[in-house]
Amino acid sequence: MTTPAHDPLAAADELNRAARAWRTEPARNVQLEALALAVTANLPVLLWGEPGIGKSAGMERLAAGLGVSLETVIASVHEPSDFAGLPVIGDDPAATGVPMAPPDWAVRLAAAGRGLVFFDELSSAPPAVQAALLRVVLERRVGSLTLPEPVRVVAAANPPSSAADGWHLSPPLANRFVHLRWTHDPRTVARGMAGTWPEAAFPVVQSGRVGTAVARARGAVSGFLTARPGLVHHLPGDAEARGGAWPSPRSWEMALRLLAAGYATGAAREAVSAAVVGAVGDGAGLELLSYLEELDLPDPDRVLADPGRFALPDRGDRQLAFLTAVVSAVQSRPSRRRWEAGWEVLAKAVDAGVPDVAARAAADLAAMRDLDWPVPDGVDAFVELLQLSGALRT
Repeated sequence: MTTPAHDPLAAADELNRAARAWRTEPARNVQLEALALAVTANLPVLLWGEPGIGKSAGMERLAAGLGVSLETVIASVHEPSDFAGLPVIGDDPAATGVPMAPPDWAVRLAAAGRGLVFFDELSSAPPAVQAALLRVVLERRVGSLTLPEPVRVVAAANPPSSAADGWHLSPPLANRFVHLRWTHDPRTVARGMAGTWPEAAFPVVQSGRVGTAVARARGAVSGFLTARPGLVHHLPGDAEARGGAWPSPRSWEMALRLLAAGYATGAAREAVSAAVVGAVGDGAGLELLSYLEELDLPDPDRVLADPGRFALPDRGDRQLAFLTAVVSAVQSRPSRRRWEAGWEVLAKAVDAGVPDVAARAAADLAAMRDLDWPVPDGVDAFVELLQLSGALRT
């Protein structure tokens, strides 16, 4: 019998533990920050990258940074029933139905109440498995079990050219993910082989910024799509592009949430840009980012605090984006003072000779009125429009 002191594998295990040991140092990692931002916004993320470049390691670092457990599921080796659930026959199926039993990883996540589920090798999963995953990604349902809201969904895929038996993703599944390109930096790898890997800072939502962040994001995306209506929905023509990021009402909502998360966390511009492009695609995403650079909207909460001191932007699209942001800011924290300040802001659009730009914002603002609040003077210019729409209540 081999004693521990003479076990030939004991020293080998000690060697392996020493080789796996590493430390971290603060460093910028844009792709990890973009991933963390999308996870903060609770949006499903899909990491695209060649085999062996650290997608799984990135997920382990993300889970450790967030302090949650990680469940890894190799999508390519599962059947559709593994995600739809296996039928469990009870005593009286006619009375109680046939529940669909969830897999063990889903049960563990539900019991923990939070965590990360990582679907690896997604592009190697056949279309039937991808279809079954749709419900997990969209409804967070695994069999008869609903995953708690704090459970985040991340997947990884190799390009079809380098994936074993690779498939293009179906458009319905692809359009539900934020697509991030996962690459490696040779200098980072070399430093890691020396025992030191970067430790990225994860974005944290500042509660005091939430209302303003959502208002700014609503104004920006609404203003952009008003100026570029052709980008609201565009399904690419070839199969490979349809399996990636492309603009649709669903993915624009994802972009809005990413922008709001970026504003609320103070995330780096590069990380926000990568996440937004990953939601709506290169063309639409780069156009939006260019639009945002020129937009430079005032803080709507500061304007509502002192509406007499701001000047209405000159361009029509900026005016619309700003007024949308102001109304959204009022909606986030409604009060009589803020509601009346909103009408002072809209009145400036009338004074500037562009009441049509403020018409939609006026209808939304009027719908927020508490019946105890008196009608302010600023409503006069919109009375006819509001009466026609039924938004003005006396």
